[in-house]
Amino acid sequence: MTTVLLSLGSNLNPRHYLKAAVDVLRERFGTLRVSPAYRTPAVGFDGPDFLNNAVLLETDMPLLALDEWLHAVEDAHGRDRSGPRFSDRTLDIDVVYYGDLVVEGPKHLRIPRPELKHAFVLKPLADIAPEFIDPVRGLNLAQMWAEHPQFGQVFDVVALEGE
Repeated sequence: MTTVLLSLGSNLNPRHYLKAAVDVLRERFGTLRVSPAYRTPAVGFDGPDFLNNAVLLETDMPLLALDEWLHAVEDAHGRDRSGPRFSDRTLDIDVVYYGDLVVEGPKHLRIPRPELKHAFVLKPLADIAPEFIDPVRGLNLAQMWAEHPQFGQVFDVVALEGE
C-alpha cells in the first residue's frame, strides 16, 4: 500500500463539492485522514474564493490509474476543462504525493506538485501528515510549513456541507 496525499479545491458551491469528493474517496479507499477546509482567494484569476482541503489515503492503485480515476471524479462533479487552466471550478483533485515517487509525467502530472509553494496546498497537508517526508527536499511537511511565508497566519476554516 502506498500513502497518497491529495489536494482538493473548489470555488463553485465548494461546501457541497468538497464534501461530495470526500464521500467518494471514503467509499473507494475506506479510512481517510481529512484536513479542515480553508477559505483562500483565487490564484491566477479573478473569481470567488476557494475552499481547499487535503486528504491522506492508502492505496495499491497505480499512480496513472489513480490520476485518471480522480479526473473521472472531477468530471462526474461538473468539472469544466474547456476554459483557461486557471478558472472557476466545481472540483479540483490533485495527487500531491504518491509515496516517495518523484514524477514528471504526461498530462501535467508532476509529483510532488509544484503548487506546494501555495499555503492553500501546504497547510492542509501539514495538518494531516506533519511527519510525511518530501522526497525532493528531505523535510517533513511540518518543517516545510514552518518555513512558509504565511506560517502563523490565521486562515478561515469552513465546515463542509453536512458537517
